[in-house]
Amino acid sequence: MLGQTLGHYRIESQLGAGGMGVVYQATDSRLGRPVAIKLLHESFLQDAERLARLEREARVLASLNHANIAAIHGLEEVEGTKFLVLEYVPGKTLDERLAERALPQREALDICRQVAEGLEAAHGKSVIHRDLKPSNIKITPEGKVKVLDFGLAKSTEPAQVATGETETATVTAQMTRAGVILGTAAYMSPEQACGRPLDARTDIWSFGCVLYEALTGKRTFQGQTTSELLAGILEREPDWSLLPATLPENLRSLLRRCLQKDPRCRLRDIGDARIELEETLAGRVTAPVAVVQPKAAAKWWLTGALAVLAIGVLASGIWAWRQTRGAAPPRVVRFSIDLPQGSRIVPGWAGPGLTFSRDSKTLVYPVNFPPPNVPHARRIDELDGKPLPNAKGLGNPLYSPDNRWLLMLDYTKRLLVKVPLSGGAPVPIAPFDMPFHGDWSTDGHIYWTNSLIGAVIRTPENGGKNEPVTELDLEKQERTHRFAKLLPGGKALMFTVASGGIDSYDDARIEAINLVTKKR
Repeated sequence: MLGQTLGHYRIESQLGAGGMGVVYQATDSRLGRPVAIKLLHESFLQDAERLARLEREARVLASLNHANIAAIHGLEEVEGTKFLVLEYVPGKTLDERLAERALPQREALDICRQVAEGLEAAHGKSVIHRDLKPSNIKITPEGKVKVLDFGLAKSTEPAQVATGETETATVTAQMTRAGVILGTAAYMSPEQACGRPLDARTDIWSFGCVLYEALTGKRTFQGQTTSELLAGILEREPDWSLLPATLPENLRSLLRRCLQKDPRCRLRDIGDARIELEETLAGRVTAPVAVVQPKAAAKWWLTGALAVLAIGVLASGIWAWRQTRGAAPPRVVRFSIDLPQGSRIVPGWAGPGLTFSRDSKTLVYPVNFPPPNVPHARRIDELDGKPLPNAKGLGNPLYSPDNRWLLMLDYTKRLLVKVPLSGGAPVPIAPFDMPFHGDWSTDGHIYWTNSLIGAVIRTPENGGKNEPVTELDLEKQERTHRFAKLLPGGKALMFTVASGGIDSYDDARIEAINLVTKKR
């Protein structure tokens, strides 16, 4: 298109491109001004749905008139090609600015204040953007912010269909119905990612993502794939520790309210965010840290005491740093499990059948009602669990140290078996009578309890002769040893000792045995 003309618009350069079309900088030869031309991709020029969306964007922009929203000059057609003529906004996008360098905190807050103003104007006209992100925010050389690209915008008011517009309205309803996911994954609200009905609160979530990124230089939720991104949005919290130490507490609270996963708990109005940003920029909010210097007239002993205190704090700090350096805080992950229609997880006498892989990245859980039991495996960074068909009917899973196998119980054949997670038939390990799982060691042995013996035994992971590990102390009336767990390093084993009646653990105790010396 470069160098070509559309009517009285000469195409000068390409400004950007997306999934729907391309935006060019052009010159309006009639008025002698620069404009932006938005064209559909060539493959969409005859697509009624895409054309309807382009016309809808034109109507939405025509209803908005605000200094922080890029204006529309018209919807035109030349030789059958429809295109939007938009305000040309010089400068760089927020995305480009963040790629160059970290923004000063005050500048980041001022940019987001103007974004909030633009969104407030749109929401006041019952328009939600649905695709707010740094690449849709332009900053002029003078520092003026413009929100761009209302291609996915939606009116929250009931559609008013005029005569002759039935087809357009039908297509629009199809494009925006519940269950259809539109937007950019990294900035989607949880309800948008799930295809649920949306209101202005979805823009507030996206605004929170933009504010977080402007302040930290990092995306709020990260992932190498769309699935990883959506899993983060639905299940994880942002890394709040990345926020600047000098950020006032009211803005920390604002970010948390914008990024509430439940829209009912989220900030209700983007105007409230604008007010918080304006108050902070105007200096009417107390800074989070205040350093008070002693007056020059303070007594000499105060200076000495402070010096001693400082040395003590410094020494304590160095000691604490040496004790804790290199230790990363544990990451808490919360997620829900969606079961197949009509199915349940029912805890059994041997436990609920839930187990994590050794690397804590995959959870195996049973879908055991109605029978038969079908174990499912779900990575914590994915949205759904996957059934393990070769483990159908088996229970009580335990991961191998290399995460390649599951130790399970075949109650029908009364066998202890291992199931390859890569696929294939279960491999028999040993027969059992009412077994109790224990642990799978890196030395190639499985520790478990067969109730016929009562004590902990170990069996080679490829099958073979059972070897006793513990011995019942009959003088203490020990009835059984169960629930064996190896201690870190694999040189000692912890287990439960019960002396009461059948299935009674009221008098149970926990002991450990040194596997080398056999000393309890």
